[in-house]
Amino acid sequence: MQKTINGATFRKMVIGACNYLDNNQKYIDSLNIFPVPDGDTGKNMFLTFKSATTEINNCPTNNMDALGEAFSKGALRGARGNSGVILSQIIRGMSVELVLQNEITTKIFAKALKNGAKMAYNAVTIPKEGTVLTVVRTMADAAEQGAKKFADFEPFFEYILNAGEEILQKTPELLPVLKQAGVVDAGGRGLMTIFTGFNKVLINDEDFSVEIDETAKQIEANEQFHVNFEDLAEIQFGYCTEFMVIEINKKTTESDIDKLREKLMAIGDSVICVGDLSLIKVHVHTNEPNRALGYALELGEINNIKIDNMVQQNRELKAKYAQMQAQKKPFGLVSVATGEGISAVFKDLGVDQIIEGGQTMNPSADDIAKAVDKVPSDHVFVFPNNKNIILAAEQAQNLTKKMIHVIPTVSIPEGISSILAFNMEGTLQENIETMTAARESVLSGSVTHAVRTTHIDGFDLHEGEIMGITNGKIVCKDKLVNETVIQLVEKMYSDDKVNITLFYGEGVSEDDANSLQEQLSAKYPDCEVTVINGGQPVYFYIVSID
Repeated sequence: MQKTINGATFRKMVIGACNYLDNNQKYIDSLNIFPVPDGDTGKNMFLTFKSATTEINNCPTNNMDALGEAFSKGALRGARGNSGVILSQIIRGMSVELVLQNEITTKIFAKALKNGAKMAYNAVTIPKEGTVLTVVRTMADAAEQGAKKFADFEPFFEYILNAGEEILQKTPELLPVLKQAGVVDAGGRGLMTIFTGFNKVLINDEDFSVEIDETAKQIEANEQFHVNFEDLAEIQFGYCTEFMVIEINKKTTESDIDKLREKLMAIGDSVICVGDLSLIKVHVHTNEPNRALGYALELGEINNIKIDNMVQQNRELKAKYAQMQAQKKPFGLVSVATGEGISAVFKDLGVDQIIEGGQTMNPSADDIAKAVDKVPSDHVFVFPNNKNIILAAEQAQNLTKKMIHVIPTVSIPEGISSILAFNMEGTLQENIETMTAARESVLSGSVTHAVRTTHIDGFDLHEGEIMGITNGKIVCKDKLVNETVIQLVEKMYSDDKVNITLFYGEGVSEDDANSLQEQLSAKYPDCEVTVINGGQPVYFYIVSID
C-alpha cells in the first residue's frame, strides 16, 4: 500500500495520465453536444495537459516545489479552449498546495484538489453545473471525506473515482442539453480520464518513461524560445551549451549521470541531463561551457556540440526592442482566424497579428500572449472570434506585461464588425464601447454537416445532413448546402438589414458560391450580397448579416 507520493512518483503519474488522455481524446471529442464536426474538448484538454507534462519532463529535479511550479506553468501556457483553461486552473490550484510539500499524503492531495476546484470555479464568470466544474467539485469533496477514511492511496483514489463517475453520469440531469444529446459532459469525462491515468500508475506501476529522442526534441523545441521584449534582464549565464555523451565508459553507472546533473547545476541553470548508459543528452546555460564539457568527458565521448552566445543574442534583442519602442502606437489589434481568405480580410483591416485557429484549432493562452508581445503597443485588443477561445484570451494576461483588452467576439462576422468600428484616435474606453456595440449589431450564422444521428433543437438529424446554425442553435436543415444557406438567411434576415456576406469554405467551389450569391441577390434586392473565399475548414459557409 502506498501512503505517500514523492516527486519521482508524481512525475510518473503526470506522464501516465497524459498518455491515457491521449489514447482517449477522440472518444472525449465525440461527446460534444452539437452533432457538428468540431468537437474538440478531448483535443484541448490533451494539448493543455501535454504542455504541463512537457514542463514536468524538462524539470531537472524531482523536488515537489519545482515539479509543482512546472506543472502549473506548463498548464497555463498550454491552456486552450474553455475545457483546457478550466483544467489549467484546476492544476494551478492543486500546484499551490503541492509546491509546499516534500511528499504528498492523501490529506495533502485532498487539500490540493479542493483548492483546484475552487480556482476553477473562480475562473468562470457564470459557473454552470452539469459540467467539468461539478465533477471536480464533487471529486474534491469526496477526496476530503476519503482522506479521513484512508491513509493509503489505492482505496483513496478508488473512492474519488467512484464519486466522480457517479456525478458524471448525472450531468445529463443537471444540464438538459446533455440529456437531449444523449451524452455526459465531455470535460468531466476528460477530467476522469486524467485521474484514472494517475491511478493506473499507482496501482500498476506502469513504465511511462520518456524516450531519449523525444526528450531531445522537447529540448530543441524549447530553444526556439519566444522573446518577451518587455522582460530583457541582464544575462546571468552567457552560453547555451548542448551536447550528447556517447560511447559511455564501461565503469560509468546511473549514479554518475545523477552526479553529472548536480555538477552542471552548480555552474549554471536550465539544466537538462537525461538518458541512460547508452546515450546522455545535456543542456545547460553556463558561463563555463569548458567545465561542462570536461565533466561529460569523464563519462564518455562528447558529440553534437552546440554553444550559443546568449549575451550577444540579448544585445541584439535589446536593440530590436529599442527600435520597437520608437515605433510604438496607442493600440494594437490581434485576431484569431482560420482560412487564408478570412485571415486576408483581417490583415486588410489593419490587424497587427493573426493567430491561426478557430473551432477544432483553439490557440493556447501562450499562443495569444506571444502574438500580443509582437505588437508594438502597450494596449492590445484581442478578438477571439469563438466562444471557446475567450477564456484563453483572458488567461493570456497572466503571460504578458502588456495590457490585453478582450473584445468577446464569438464569430468571424463579430470580429470583422468590431474591427471596422475601431478608431486609432479614440480613447481606450471609447473603442471598447464602440467595438462592443458593433459586435452586438451583427448577426452570425454557419452551415455544416451532422456527424451523428440525434434529436436536438427540435430537429431529427441524420448523419450527413446539412444544418444551419445561429445563436448557438440549429434553426434549419436540408440535404443540399445552398438550400440550407437560403433557409438560414431567411431565419436571420429582417427589413433593417442591408448587407449579407458569405464566407465560403473548404469543399465549396467558386461557381457554387456565385450561384448562391445570385439567388440571394434576387431574393433580397435591397441588400448587397457579397461572397468571399474564406477557406475555412469544417463550415461550408459562415454567414454575416448587418
